[in-house]
Amino acid sequence: MYSHLVAECLDCGHQASYSPKDSTCPNCGGGWREARYDYKSIGEKLLKELPARPFDIWRFHDLLPISEHQPIISMGEGGTPLLKATNLGSMLGIPYLYIKDERQNPTGSFKDRQASITVASLKEAGITETVLASTGNVAISYSAYTSRAGIKLWAFLTSLVPSEKMREVAIYGTQVIKVTASYDQTKKLAAEFAEQRQQGSYLDRGVRSIPALESMKTMAFEISEQLTAALGPPDSDTDLSQVPWRVPDWYIQAVSGGMGPVGVLKGFEELREMDLTDRIPAAASIQPAGCAPMVHAWKQNLDVAEPVLSPRTHIATLATGDPGRTYTLLRERMLRGGGGTFESVTDEEAFRAIHVLAKMEGLSMEPASAVAFAGLIKMVRSGQIKPDEVVVVNMTGHTMPVEKTILGEGWVQDIEIPEKPPEEKPEEGLLSALSRITPKRYSSVAIVDDHPHARRLIRRILQSQGEYTIFEASNGREAVELAQKEELDVMVLDLMMPEMDGFSVLDALKTDEKTASIAVIVVTAKTLTSAEKARLRGRIHSLMQKGEFLDDELVEEIDSLLQNESN
Repeated sequence: MYSHLVAECLDCGHQASYSPKDSTCPNCGGGWREARYDYKSIGEKLLKELPARPFDIWRFHDLLPISEHQPIISMGEGGTPLLKATNLGSMLGIPYLYIKDERQNPTGSFKDRQASITVASLKEAGITETVLASTGNVAISYSAYTSRAGIKLWAFLTSLVPSEKMREVAIYGTQVIKVTASYDQTKKLAAEFAEQRQQGSYLDRGVRSIPALESMKTMAFEISEQLTAALGPPDSDTDLSQVPWRVPDWYIQAVSGGMGPVGVLKGFEELREMDLTDRIPAAASIQPAGCAPMVHAWKQNLDVAEPVLSPRTHIATLATGDPGRTYTLLRERMLRGGGGTFESVTDEEAFRAIHVLAKMEGLSMEPASAVAFAGLIKMVRSGQIKPDEVVVVNMTGHTMPVEKTILGEGWVQDIEIPEKPPEEKPEEGLLSALSRITPKRYSSVAIVDDHPHARRLIRRILQSQGEYTIFEASNGREAVELAQKEELDVMVLDLMMPEMDGFSVLDALKTDEKTASIAVIVVTAKTLTSAEKARLRGRIHSLMQKGEFLDDELVEEIDSLLQNESN
């Protein structure tokens, strides 16, 4: 049935034919297997045939565990945009920053890749019932695709999953089992339930399920094609070493169990095997600080992650306390490939990133996606990511809640598992975090720069981080007129401008009693001489170089000025 691939056991190396009904190695009984293909011949075929194929997940059917090239259950999954993050990249000083916008999949997350390929494989094998445990997005995706395929789905969801996502699962007709326990316990309960079901019930085992892992690698294939279209093929010293496709320097993703980056790195490995690329990117896997077993293991150079028994994060979709062998596989892939790192960020840093991306790039995302972008900002700040490196961040999903009134009673069954000792249950959702934010008074800030892009960038930085009344001026003369007309608290001032430069603006402000108290932050690309620095001394609050400050540094300067003014 699947003559183009074999299943290779990761424990004994035995290769056997693949079927979704066989979950273990026939030689040793091991449950960890991966698909292998004839990469050389497939690589040559792809270069010839890809131009005529549609740009979706089935574009790479030669490297997937399915026999149909375009299953009837398809809903347009894959082929998601690779967006250049111009504003965020400018703010961070990394001009080659791209976002893989997985929100554009049918149910709004990258898990549609996993569901579409897995359900297509199950449909081909005649499987009519499946069971899974989920923290939200997986259950939503599988619910949509199993409904389309006519397969019964039992979804075990931890009680920490937001009710909006549970309703999204239920609307497809899935049987929802809400388990009052950790996600790791919920997975065990789902496995026990699947064993008790009739023959033919399929348990989704995450990274151990070949279709699930294979689905994730399709992001690597798309990213390479899209980067090549955006930046051109990679440079080469000789024609003999030239490869057609480009890969990023960094691939960044928030992780819970870790299947996503394991699959993506497998995809980059396969591209290299097919001579389509010549290297594998570094991978950065980001976790919330309240549930970061992989980060702790990585920093201690451990092969196995120690489980976090009581996750303490509001981001429930990433609260996998025990990644098991998945961490070990991911670590091995990173060490033999392009390297990388694991980092953690606080819930607050993730919630802040939601505002930054929405206000600077027009992209709204769920908290799990925001963890990746908070990690990106942290890595840029620490110098791990260099200014000339190409970076791709996976925006994994967008929350799309179902209206609660459309479901009647009895759409969910509850199972409560007592904990010993009792775990502290985190508050649910983003709203609980936002409710703790104290509103600031609106303060007036003028942005003065002759370059529209620079004004727009600083405006978006301010809008993403606080509440300000913002004015703009494109030259020094307009800045002085604005200061006389409006009651300004702070002026963010460029020095090199037509008609009237920044030094002259300062002279005019300080000689007018009405404007003399306006605090000034100079943001300039100019390298100042000693005389120019002396001319500014005592007349401005701070001096920042364009391209060398991060958003929070600018906002902290403005906030400190406003706080001093109110004291």
